[in-house]
Formats: sequence, C-alpha cells, structure tokens
Amino acid sequence: MRRSVREAIVGFSIVGAIAGFAGTMLWLRGVRLGSETWTVTADFQNAGGLAARSPVTFRGIMVGTVRSIQVTPMAVRAILEINDESLQLPLPVKAAVSSASLLGGDSQVELVTTGVPLPKGAPGPKSRRCKGSEILCDGATIRGESAASLATITATLEQLLSEAQNANLIPALVESTKQFGITSQDASTFLNTADEAAGNVDALVQELREELARAQPTVDNLNRATAEAAAAAANINALAEAFNNPQTVGDLKQTVTNARDLTARLDSVSGDIEQLTDDQRFMTGLRNVMIGLGAFFEEVYPAKTGPAN
Repeated sequence: MRRSVREAIVGFSIVGAIAGFAGTMLWLRGVRLGSETWTVTADFQNAGGLAARSPVTFRGIMVGTVRSIQVTPMAVRAILEINDESLQLPLPVKAAVSSASLLGGDSQVELVTTGVPLPKGAPGPKSRRCKGSEILCDGATIRGESAASLATITATLEQLLSEAQNANLIPALVESTKQFGITSQDASTFLNTADEAAGNVDALVQELREELARAQPTVDNLNRATAEAAAAAANINALAEAFNNPQTVGDLKQTVTNARDLTARLDSVSGDIEQLTDDQRFMTGLRNVMIGLGAFFEEVYPAKTGPAN
C-alpha cells in the first residue's frame, strides 16, 4: 500500500513537471490556451530569415506569432496569428520583417499602420461588421516589406557594382573627372576675364558719371527752355481759345472798323489843313496876327537887359 502511494506521487509529480514545462514553452511562444485568435496573410518579396513561430509585434508589444510560411512563385506568404481579438488596426496596414540587429539575428514581423484613429464603437477584427470598415479584419491580406540587413545591403552593393562594370562606368567616370578638371580651368580663366571686364565696366561707369556731371548745366538749361516752351505753348493755346471765342472775334472786327473811321477822319482833316496852307491870303493874315501878338507881348512884358542893381 505504501509503495503504491509512493509510485502514484512520483507519477503525478512527473506529469505535473511535464505539463508545467509544456505550459511554459507555450507561454514563451505566445500561445494562449482558451483565447480567441484571428489570422492575417502577409505577402513578402523577401522574408529575410522569417520562420514559423517568429513573433509578431505592434509598437514593440508582442501580439502574436507566425503560424506558417508558404513559398509561392510570386512571393513568400506568411500566415500571422494574432492572439488579441480586441486589437483594432486602422487601414492601411503593412507587415515589416525586421531583425534584432543589422548583422542578423531572430527575425520578427512588425505590424505598422498609417491610418487615422478609429472612433469609439468601431467593430472588432472578428465582428460581422468588420467587412467594409476601415480596420484590419480576420482573414485579410496585407503587403509585406523586408527590413534592411547586412545581407541585403551587400547584395545591393554587388548588384550596383556589377551594373557599373557592365555599363563601363568606371572609365567613363575617370574621363568625366578629366573633363571636369579641364572645365574647372576654363571656368577659372573665364572668371579672371570676367574680373577684368568688371574692372573695365567700373572705369566706364566712372567716366559716364563725369560726363553726366559736365552735361548737367546743359540739361538744366534744356529743362528751363522746356518749361518756357511749355508756358509759351500754354499762352498760344489760350490765345487760340480766345480767337475761337465769337465775342472776341466781334470785338476785333469792331476795333478794325473804328480804326478805319479814325483813319478816314484824319485823312479829311489833313485835306482841310492842306487847303488852308495852300491859301496865300490866309497864310499872310495868320503871319500878321502872329507878328502882332509878338509885339503886343513885348509891350506888355518888356525885356529886361543888363545887370541887376
């Protein structure tokens, strides 16, 4: 009886240890017994060392694992198993393969979303209302990207060197360097010539300033003459406007008529004076009157001669 109890205790201890070890391994692998999971398919051009059971993270937090990987002629297809059924990822979402370091290491899948924040009450990934909404749903397919690693960088450099060798790029680069040196010398010569030209231009500008200073009095005279010509033009315009005035024209005509009448009267007076001067009797009488008046004034006002006493 005691032996049976002892064997039973040892057997249950071994079974418990195995169960604990299995549970610990499942927990480390991200397996949650009794929890609801959902899957997403990601297509990669280069899986970058990804393998089954690789962790799936979102913003640095592990949210699932890689269930399986399938290689197709077009891409590497990975089935991602997400353990958190309440995880809501706004579209668009992509899966990026990253390594622990640039030198390599364990690969993992990082979910990256660039969508806008979801409103409250948005459906979950396994909800019937998920289809047609702006979140990542169960069974959806997303685009995968490979992160840079030392192997991919080396392969890219080798491809670039091969393409450069096939295109005969290095000799062409050497020849371009020589041409660049020649062009630099030509540019230096051109700059020296440009400096000399700039000096000549400065001297020419100085001469032009001196000539302008000398011509300044002439310019001032021309400005004054222009101002006087403008004033004369204004006076001429005013005179022309006055001649265009009917009243002014009438006044001028009246003045001409008056001048003609005055001239006719002067002509008639001149004729009478000529008739009087031609009459000898009239002229003799006029002379005698003048002589008589002279004698009369001499008698009335006798001339005083000699020094005064």
